[in-house]
Amino acid sequence: MKRIFLTLTLSVFSILLFAQDRPNTASENVVILEDPFDMPGLDRKRTVRLYLPPGYTNSDKKYPVLYMHDGQNLFDYATSYVGEWEVDETLDSLANANSFEMIVVGIDNGQALRMNELAPFPNPRVEKVEGDKYMEFIVDVVKPYIDKNYRTLSQREHTAIMGSSMGGLISHYGIYKYPEVFSKAGIFSPSYWINWKAVKEYTLENPLPNDSRLYFCVGEKEGMMVGSMNAMVNLLSKEKFKQENITSFVVPNAEHNEAQWQGEFKKAIQWLFKEE
Repeated sequence: MKRIFLTLTLSVFSILLFAQDRPNTASENVVILEDPFDMPGLDRKRTVRLYLPPGYTNSDKKYPVLYMHDGQNLFDYATSYVGEWEVDETLDSLANANSFEMIVVGIDNGQALRMNELAPFPNPRVEKVEGDKYMEFIVDVVKPYIDKNYRTLSQREHTAIMGSSMGGLISHYGIYKYPEVFSKAGIFSPSYWINWKAVKEYTLENPLPNDSRLYFCVGEKEGMMVGSMNAMVNLLSKEKFKQENITSFVVPNAEHNEAQWQGEFKKAIQWLFKEE
């Protein structure tokens, strides 16, 4: 646990430490929304990054939407930790190959406040838990703005949430807290160690609609995270969660890093949105 917590703590400062003199790799169809968004109840602002499909400007089509955390790490090597997810490159390739298209909304993390914002349950290592306010920000501020200003398929069946580590934890919490908003979640290397008892109880007390989809993955070398993810998958199996709507992977030889999550992203979105 100490090793994992140290990794998470270091990532708080990663953008400032690693972003110098690195090339920008974001596709031209990735934009930073002009004005940072106010975060009600948190007395701060947040940058939001937006990926639009290559054919967006030349069509009147509406698209499904994926909401992701740690926006700095999704599209651009220059702003990432020690590597990016290559979300834009992956989706550009899928769009060109088989017309698989979606909008991705990346919410930047709060750097020094990342642990607080992505923690939905109390833990001695997290002084102030702000996960509820963070999710309210996504649901009540960011999503309405995106749906108003872009051509989205705004219904829950076309809306997903995804993240890794603490982002995996808040994605799990987010779909259970707002099943009327999200029908799919990509839960990568979830930090259930923050408060396993609370996560378990909340999951059992708030069953999801039958059409909800959950994609779990963790690296083989992530220690306790492997066991806790498998425990959650087993818990859901015992609770009669519709088995065709859940999938999980322990990625061989993979560690707790962007390289693993980038490698799983394509498979995850194709499975989550396979009927779109």
